[in-house]
Amino acid sequence: MTSTSSKKYIYASLGVGIVGAIFSLAAGGSFFSLIGAFLCFVGTMGAALFWKYGYMIIPLITQRTNIIMMDRAGYEIPPSQDVIVKNVGGVYYASVFLGIKIFESTTEKASDDAIAYNQFFERAISNIKHVTKIAYMLYVEDVAQKRRNIEAKRAEAQLRLARERDKPQADPLTIDKYEREVAIWDMQLQRLIRGVKPMGVMAYAQTTATGLSKDAAIAAARSQSNELRTLLGNALNVEVTHLTGDQMLKCFEWEKFYPTSPQELEESVV
Repeated sequence: MTSTSSKKYIYASLGVGIVGAIFSLAAGGSFFSLIGAFLCFVGTMGAALFWKYGYMIIPLITQRTNIIMMDRAGYEIPPSQDVIVKNVGGVYYASVFLGIKIFESTTEKASDDAIAYNQFFERAISNIKHVTKIAYMLYVEDVAQKRRNIEAKRAEAQLRLARERDKPQADPLTIDKYEREVAIWDMQLQRLIRGVKPMGVMAYAQTTATGLSKDAAIAAARSQSNELRTLLGNALNVEVTHLTGDQMLKCFEWEKFYPTSPQELEESVV
């Protein structure tokens, strides 16, 4: 899913490419045809880059050019594209989104580990000082594709483990880490063999702060997001990242309409 902001840049780049192609053909082999060919190449490459890496490129452009994005509902996105702001009755509200990468589920843990994980989650929630929304989007993954991915990752882990064991001075901690990684992939593969349907999960968190000025609200929201990022990452052993650009806009759009198929959901993730 490509956001509206990315589509504008993609269409603009395609327009440059089309104009360049027409100019190149009309120039009839002269020096201007080279200019047209160059424009066609730049436009085509620009459209491809914006489509694939728009979530990284667009924030850089808006920061350098100091562009502020606004929509008809009054939501404002500053040049940094890491926060969404709205003025309601003279009070500014700022929201920051965080991506949560979960590497293993509680169903793949032993009973004692699952209980401990749930306790860590409850402890993390109880330590959150501000109102926070944590959203989970679940879907059933393709079994064949999931098995191929697991087997490939298990083979990579086994290769890293073998290389570490072959070292003259192997690190016991590294070996233990790789052994646990191989065991995790083995456990997931056995679950598929037993007929358990693999469930995919996408998780993100949102925190909102208020302020009498736009800058105050943005600063408070960023401070809250940093606290939340550290808390969730340490308590749940997950990777938490700040979402910017298209990735942030996708989560914002999902507040109204979310993907209706696993394929659409997976394509939304960069």
